[in-house]
Amino acid sequence: MTRERPQTIFLDAVGTIIGLKESVGSIYSSFAKAYGVTVDPILIDQAFRSNFGKSRPLAFADAQIEEINYLEFSWWKNLVSSCFTTVVEIEQFSDWDIFFAELYQYFATVEPWIVYPDVPIALEQWYFQKIQLGVISNFDSRLEPLLEDLGLRDYFQSLTISSQVGIAKPNPEIFKLALAKHNCQPQNAWHIGDSQKDDYQGASGVGIKAFLLKR
Repeated sequence: MTRERPQTIFLDAVGTIIGLKESVGSIYSSFAKAYGVTVDPILIDQAFRSNFGKSRPLAFADAQIEEINYLEFSWWKNLVSSCFTTVVEIEQFSDWDIFFAELYQYFATVEPWIVYPDVPIALEQWYFQKIQLGVISNFDSRLEPLLEDLGLRDYFQSLTISSQVGIAKPNPEIFKLALAKHNCQPQNAWHIGDSQKDDYQGASGVGIKAFLLKR
C-alpha cells in the first residue's frame, strides 16, 4: 500500500474482516442431520454458490424500517430453500420452517465465525493513527450485533449495510452514502474488500482508492 494516509478507510465484512470457520455446505448439512436429512456438503456448497450468484441483491429499495428484518429473513429462506431443493426434496425435513429459523439464528451468533488474525492488528494501527473506519457490506441487520459480539464494533464510526439502505455493492450510491457519513471526498478514502466486482470495481468507480484482498 502507499504511504499516504487516508481520512477514511472502508472495509467489506464477510471475507475481509470476518469469515466462516467451516464451509457453508458443512454447516448446512450438519444442521440438516438433526432434521432427518443427509446431504453431501460439497453439493450444498456448489448449490449455494450457484444460487447466491443468481439471487437479486440483498437490498430492499423503498422498504419501511419495520419491514427490513422480515425481508432479510425471507431473502435468506428463499436462498437456502433453493440450495437444498437442488440436492434433496424439502419434504424430507421433519420441519423445514423450524430448521431454517435455527440455521438463520446460528449465523447471528459468534459460533460459526472467525476474525482474521491480521484484522485486529490493522484496526488498532488505524485507530492509533486517528483514521476513521467504516464497513460497507452486502449483508443484513445481523452484522452490527455480530461485530459487537466479536469485539470489533467500536472500531467503526459507520456501518453501511445493503439490506438497510436499499442499495448493494457495486452500485456507486452505496459508496456515496458511506462517504457522506464521514463527510469524506472519494479521493480521501480507501476501500478494502475481497470481491473484484463488488469491492474493487465498485469503489474504484466512484474514485475511492481500492485494494483487492485475496484471503
